[in-house]
Amino acid sequence: MTDQKMPQLNARTVVILIIVGLAAGFLSGMFGVGGGIIIIPALITFAGFEPRLASGTSLTTIVPLALVGVVSYAIEGHVSWVAAGLLALGALGGSQVGTWLLSKVRQKWLQLGFAGFMLVSVVMLFVVIPSRDSHIEITWGTALALVVTGFLTGVLSGLLGVGGGIIVVPALMLGFGASDLVAKGTSLLMMIPTALSGTIPNLMRKNLHVPTAIIVGLSACCTTFLGSFVAHKVSPLAANVCFAVFLVAVATNLIIRALRSK
Repeated sequence: MTDQKMPQLNARTVVILIIVGLAAGFLSGMFGVGGGIIIIPALITFAGFEPRLASGTSLTTIVPLALVGVVSYAIEGHVSWVAAGLLALGALGGSQVGTWLLSKVRQKWLQLGFAGFMLVSVVMLFVVIPSRDSHIEITWGTALALVVTGFLTGVLSGLLGVGGGIIVVPALMLGFGASDLVAKGTSLLMMIPTALSGTIPNLMRKNLHVPTAIIVGLSACCTTFLGSFVAHKVSPLAANVCFAVFLVAVATNLIIRALRSK
C-alpha cells in the first residue's frame, strides 16, 4: 500500500479541529454515537484529509470520548455491561466482513438502503417509547440476538464508515426494550473495543494521524459529559424527538452522497 501524505496542521486548522471535537463530544454524550458523522467530513473538508485517513483518525477519537461517555452513563446505572460485550463480540467479526465486502458491493444502493432503515427507525421511535426504568433482559435468545445485531452493525460500519451507535441505539430501544439512556450508555461501551481493534491496524497501515486524533479526542472529552447531562434531563419523548432529528440529518447526508456518487 502506498504511504499517504500526512497533512500539516496550522493554527487555523487546530482551532477548527477543537470545535469539531467539542461538537462531536456533545453528540456522543447526547445520543450515544461515535461522532464520526461530523469528524470525518470535517477532516476531509477543512484539514485536507483523504477519506481513508479521515476514517481511521476518526475511529481513534472514539476511544477517549466513549470512555468518558460510559462513565457518565454508568454513574446513573444506565449501562448494560453484558449486552455491550455481546454486541462488541459480534461487531468485531462483522467489521472484518464489511471491510472485505467494501470493494464488492455498490456503495450507492447501500447508502440509500441504510438511509431508508434510519427513516423507518425515526417513525418507530414515536411508536415505541420505552420507560426510563426499562433494561435489557439477558436470556439465551437475547444473547444470540445481541451478537447478531453486533455482527450486522459491524458489517454496515465496515461498508459505510458509519459509527455503530447509529444502528445500535435504535436497535436496543426498538428490538430489546431498553430505555433511551441504557441504549446510549451500552452503545458507547460497545464502541470502545471495536474502536481499539481498528486503531492498531490503522496505525500500522498509516491510516491514522495521531496529532489530529489527540486534538479532536481531548476536545470531545470536554463536552461528552455535557451531552450526557442533557440526555438525562430531557424526557424520553423529547430525547426521541432529538434523536429522530439527528437520524434524519444523517439519512439526508447519506442520500445526498449516494445521489452524487457515480
